[in-house]
Amino acid sequence: MTLNRPLAAFAALNGAMAVALGAFAAHGAGPAVKTLLTTGAHYQIVHALLALACAVWPNRERLIDVAGWLGVVGGLVFALALWLIALLSLPAMGAVAPIGGVLMITAWLLLAFAAFRSRVVST
Repeated sequence: MTLNRPLAAFAALNGAMAVALGAFAAHGAGPAVKTLLTTGAHYQIVHALLALACAVWPNRERLIDVAGWLGVVGGLVFALALWLIALLSLPAMGAVAPIGGVLMITAWLLLAFAAFRSRVVST
């Protein structure tokens, strides 16, 4: 198995960011923004894990790498859009959040496609 180091590192940094901002949402944010911050952190951590799984996927191929990058970037875009709405009162970022959502959905679909067409290599 080969590791996609850049994807794994980016996924890990996204995971750390999600935990930090999720903790802020739980302990330091006011009730008006808590839901947006928590939702952003949730989606970001889930897609950081998706990307990490893609980074260590056995029999890795380009499609798996693309799925990982789309997932982690989509999670980051979605989370950042929600955080900017919540923390800086930028409602225009509501138009950016769906872009992250489309990237995340595409990542899952690519991963499913790659999993179905993948051949198992026994050693």
